[in-house]
Amino acid sequence: MSRLLGRARSSFYHGKNSIRLKTKDGAETTLADLCKSTLPPCRLSPFLFNGHLQTMWTVVKTEAVPIYYKRKVFEQEDPVYPGSFAVDFVTKPYNGSDAKLPPRTSHYTDSEFANIGSDDSKPMLVALHGLSGGSYELYLRVVLAPLVTEEGGFEACVVNSRGCANSEITTPVLFNARATWDIRQTVKWLRKTFPNRPLYGVGFSLGANILTNYLGEEGASCELKAAVALSCPWSLDVSNLALQRTWIGLNVYARAMGTNLKKLYEKHKDSILRISAIDPAEVEKVRFLHEFDRAIQCPTWGYPTEQAYYRDASSTDSILAIRIPFLAISAEDDPIVASEAIPRQEFLQTPYGVLCTTSLGGHLSWFELRKGGRWVARATTAFFQKVAREVDFEHYSRNHPLPEGLIRREEREPLRPWFDPMRRKMHLPET
Repeated sequence: MSRLLGRARSSFYHGKNSIRLKTKDGAETTLADLCKSTLPPCRLSPFLFNGHLQTMWTVVKTEAVPIYYKRKVFEQEDPVYPGSFAVDFVTKPYNGSDAKLPPRTSHYTDSEFANIGSDDSKPMLVALHGLSGGSYELYLRVVLAPLVTEEGGFEACVVNSRGCANSEITTPVLFNARATWDIRQTVKWLRKTFPNRPLYGVGFSLGANILTNYLGEEGASCELKAAVALSCPWSLDVSNLALQRTWIGLNVYARAMGTNLKKLYEKHKDSILRISAIDPAEVEKVRFLHEFDRAIQCPTWGYPTEQAYYRDASSTDSILAIRIPFLAISAEDDPIVASEAIPRQEFLQTPYGVLCTTSLGGHLSWFELRKGGRWVARATTAFFQKVAREVDFEHYSRNHPLPEGLIRREEREPLRPWFDPMRRKMHLPET
C-alpha cells in the first residue's frame, strides 16, 4: 500500500561510532543524527510506483531550470593524464551563449577569468555528472538550482568528463570510472583561487563513483569539507551483471548507455584511435555498455576484460578510506544500480559515512507529486545548507577512532594483517 501511495521507506546505515560534529552554537551531534534529522521524508509520486517508471520519467520530464555557466578549459598538469578538460562555473544570467556549447553556456574571456578569484567565504560546490552527460543535465541542475540562489548562498562549478558537454578530447586519455585526476586538479585550483571558501562535493551516478574514489584517495588530506554521492553504481561488476540478466536491463538501459558512449566515440574517434590497441572494427560492433568498455576502456587502460576494469574502478572499498563527512543516497529499486551492489556493510564499518537508501526512487529520479519536483534535490539542499551553516569545521578532527579493519598499517602492531581499501591493480606510469 505504501508503494502505491508513493511513501518510500528510508533506511540509514552508519558506523556505531559515527563522527561527532561540533556546531557553531557550541552544541554537538553525530553525523548520523545530523543526516537523519535533516533529510526530509521521502514521499514520491504514486503514479511512478517503481524504479522503471521513475527512471524513464527522466526522459520525458522537462523543467525550466535556467542555470547559466561560463566555461574554462584547463590543461591537465599531471603528465600521466595529459589533455584538456572543461569546467563550467555557475554565473548570474546573461544574454547570449556559444552555439558550439550546451544551452546557456559560453567561454570566459581572458579578462573575465583573470578576475575570477575572490577572498569571500561563500561555500562552493564541485559537481560531477553521470555517464556521458555534462553540466547541462536536468538531474544536475535541479540539485544545484536551490543552492546557487541568493538565499541558498552557494557558488558552484561542474567538472565535465573529457569529451562530454561539447568539450574536446585533445589526447587519447579518456575518462573512466576511477578518473579522479581532473577533479583533483580542479579542487587544488579552487583552493588557491578562493582561499577562504569551504569546498563541498556532489557526484551523480558515474560521477558519484569518481567522487567516492577521489575522496578515498585523498583520505585525511582531502580539501573538501563534506560530500554527497547520488545513485552511485558502487560495485560496477555486480551492477553490470545485473543489467545483463534481464531483457529490459540489457536492451533498454545497457543499450541506451552504450549508444550514448558510441556517439561520444564517433565525435572524438580521431583522437581516441591514436591508441593503437583499439580496434575500430570492434568498436563499430558495440551496442551495449559492457561492449563499449570492452572495446575502448580495456585497451586504453590495459585491463584484460571489462569485468577486471569494473572491479578495479569500483568505489565500494574507497568508502573505508574517506575521512570527511560523507552522505550517500541510493534507491533500492534503481534499475541501473542493483540493490545488491549497495555497500550497506561498508557504511556500517566507517564513522565518516552515512548511507540513506529509499525503497522507491529509480536512478537519479525520486520524482515527487508536489510540483513535479525531486525529493533528492530537497534532501541534498538540506544536507549541504545544514553542514555549511551550522557545523564548526574549524574545530573538526579527522582522527576519529576507527574499527580494527581500518587502522592504518603504520599504526598497527608488527606482523598484524591489514586491509588497504585504495590498493589498485592497474599500475600507472611513474613520473
